[in-house]
Amino acid sequence: MMTSENAVPGGSGRAWDMAKAATAELDGQGRVVAWTRAAEMLLGYPAEEVLHRPAAELLALPGDEARAAAVARWCRAGDGWGGSVAARHRDGRDLQLAVQVTPLLDSTGRDRWSVLALEEWRMPGGGVNQLMLEPFLAQAPVGMAVLDTDLRYVWVNEVLEHLIPLDRRLGKPVAEVLPRLEAEAFEERMRRVLETGRPVMDYEFRSPTYADPHQERAYSASFFGLEDPRGRRIGLWYMVIDVTERWRAQERLALLNDASVRIGSTLDVTRTAQELADVAVPALADFVAVDLLDSVLRGDEPVPGPVDSTPVMRRSGQRSVHEGCPEAGLAVGEAVQRSPSSPIARCLLKGESLVEPVLDLATSAWVTEDPVRAAVIREFGFRSVMVAPVQARGITLGAATFFRSRRLGPFVADDVRLAEELVARAAVCVDNARRFTRERAAARVMQQNLLPHALTGGSALEVASWYFPADAPSGVGGDWFDVIPLSGARVALVVGDVVGHGINAAATMGRLRTAVRTLANLDLPPDELLARLDDLVIGLVKTQGADPAADVQDPGVASTFMGATCLYAVYDPVGRRCSMARAGHLPPLIVGPDGTVDCADLPAGPPLGLGTLPFESVERELAEGSLIALYTNGLIETRDRDIGVGLSRLSDTLAVSGPALKDIGGRAVEALLTGPPSDDAALLLARTHVLDARHVASWDLPADPAVVGNARALAGRQLSEWGMDELLFTTELIVSELVTNAIRHAAGPITLRLIRQDALICEVSDGSSTSPRLRHARTTDESGRGLFIVAQLTRRWGTRYTPAGKVIWTEQSMPSEDGTGDGTD
Repeated sequence: MMTSENAVPGGSGRAWDMAKAATAELDGQGRVVAWTRAAEMLLGYPAEEVLHRPAAELLALPGDEARAAAVARWCRAGDGWGGSVAARHRDGRDLQLAVQVTPLLDSTGRDRWSVLALEEWRMPGGGVNQLMLEPFLAQAPVGMAVLDTDLRYVWVNEVLEHLIPLDRRLGKPVAEVLPRLEAEAFEERMRRVLETGRPVMDYEFRSPTYADPHQERAYSASFFGLEDPRGRRIGLWYMVIDVTERWRAQERLALLNDASVRIGSTLDVTRTAQELADVAVPALADFVAVDLLDSVLRGDEPVPGPVDSTPVMRRSGQRSVHEGCPEAGLAVGEAVQRSPSSPIARCLLKGESLVEPVLDLATSAWVTEDPVRAAVIREFGFRSVMVAPVQARGITLGAATFFRSRRLGPFVADDVRLAEELVARAAVCVDNARRFTRERAAARVMQQNLLPHALTGGSALEVASWYFPADAPSGVGGDWFDVIPLSGARVALVVGDVVGHGINAAATMGRLRTAVRTLANLDLPPDELLARLDDLVIGLVKTQGADPAADVQDPGVASTFMGATCLYAVYDPVGRRCSMARAGHLPPLIVGPDGTVDCADLPAGPPLGLGTLPFESVERELAEGSLIALYTNGLIETRDRDIGVGLSRLSDTLAVSGPALKDIGGRAVEALLTGPPSDDAALLLARTHVLDARHVASWDLPADPAVVGNARALAGRQLSEWGMDELLFTTELIVSELVTNAIRHAAGPITLRLIRQDALICEVSDGSSTSPRLRHARTTDESGRGLFIVAQLTRRWGTRYTPAGKVIWTEQSMPSEDGTGDGTD
């Protein structure tokens, strides 16, 4: 810029050519009171046409009158004003003037204003100076405004003028121009700039557009101070940038991040559908409904391809900006009725998203054909709808419907892409939940099939059982129980727990239950049966490639070891004896007839599959009417309850005697399971009975061949007393063969015992531990046909070992079972 010191002589190159400058003087009301010849030459108006008239009439742009009033207020607050002004020449031309306004006082002390004006092109540098910046700033692509120290608008550019007209902004304070919350935020930052002089940068806010109050846009504002040449603050200016697209991109990213955290938190189909609706409202829509195929909710595999109106769909999740979803019309779980013209039906049939940006109630067929639906849409002001198919891995699982009311604008392409991304993420989670539902249902069905459906303790025990599968994401567990009839009217009680959950645990449980039944039929004592079962589990572990000792030696070593616990008890109703052994399982509770509860002192033994320590049996004599309780840890132990507390509570409930086992067990379950169990819970109750002398007959026989005939006679007389003459011939033959074998091949005392229960049991015990073997004798053999004959005459027979030797036993069906008698006394 040139100065007076280096200007060209003659004045043509000065910053202000005084010979060319126009001068006028205004009074306090803005009327022209002095007009120079230069002013007449500049604008073409003679003095008589201008004097005593408002100077604002010389302005060319509409709205400049209001701006002139704002400039006057600015001048009064400071030392004047300088800027660019568009003036109108007398011949109609517009002139852009560089104007400098200076305050004056006349002789009476009244305000006057000296106005110095020059065409901008005469300014140094061809007019490219501070005054020439105003036209460029006025058309800048960002909003700009200048305010005085009272926070009144002095100048705004065209961008802000389009938002709020000049007549509603110039000369007015911020609080009267902007919405209340926006004005408060602006004022707080503006005053901070005026007080500190430091700018405030990048303040982001959202505001409805003035053209459509239902549309919302985002802006970023920065505030700067204005100072005069002497460093005094005379106002401020701010710049506003429309950052709606950036804000929407951030909102979409934040919504997708939120969806990745919130959707799929569980493996529950309906919960996942509800999470999708919760995420989308209110960020994307005002009402969202997620409808899934009924087969998906059951865990079944949907049919690939398009979905017509035939498959049943159910409302699986819904969310609204209104509490209670009054516009839904359906509750979660209810069937969804859809017509062929509805957006859902068309979306599922095409397999792609469908959008109606503007919902026309008069022409949309799917709306007009249902008056109830039309009334709901009209009541809640829905004006835009979008439907996206819920698809994963090539199959259609359902559809998600999004509605917008007047709170948000119509759905656009970006909204469709965002909705499809949300639905795609949720679809994978829904399909995972569906697969889990199918697997859990399969595990539960398999578990139910592997568990006993009907339990009977015969005449020895009255039994009742309760089983509750785990209500946990990991699925069902491996708890099991069983009641197994044994020879000699004895009954075995079993309860066990496989470590882990899911279909593998259920399958392992089925293996172990089958193995226990097989081993029980061998009439093994409890400790020996557990030892054999332990060997079986070790074999299962080895087939899985795991080291069963690794979990003991180093708990940090990862393996696929699946251990188990088991309690096995055998009750003999003849001798009232109960023999028990356990492998890491909880001890049984025994309740006497008087209500006293005793926790059996039974050696714990190691869990099955470790093979480290032997198992020990304990035998107890039980009074008639005693109650034996076998259970798993899922019944007495929870996350918030110690196992000791649960055991004490179970003991208290069992101590209350009752006539029926169902009542006793029901009270125990009600007291212990206050909610869905996190682990499988099983309870097995058995009340003991005793077989008296009327049902048992026993004779000690000498090891003399001559006693065989006497043994037949004793058995025959006893059957006659019992009214079982129909079995006399076969029983005498069985007794003859068994006693003869014992005398010929065994040693020690021989005992013959007959037991009348649901079958006629014949037992011959001796002191030998050698087991007899069934042979098929040749025609030339003189012996070897005894056991073969016995096997043909009985429904089953076998051998069990005792500490003193062995017992060979047979069972014959009662006369009432084959129609030859009634089986009564």
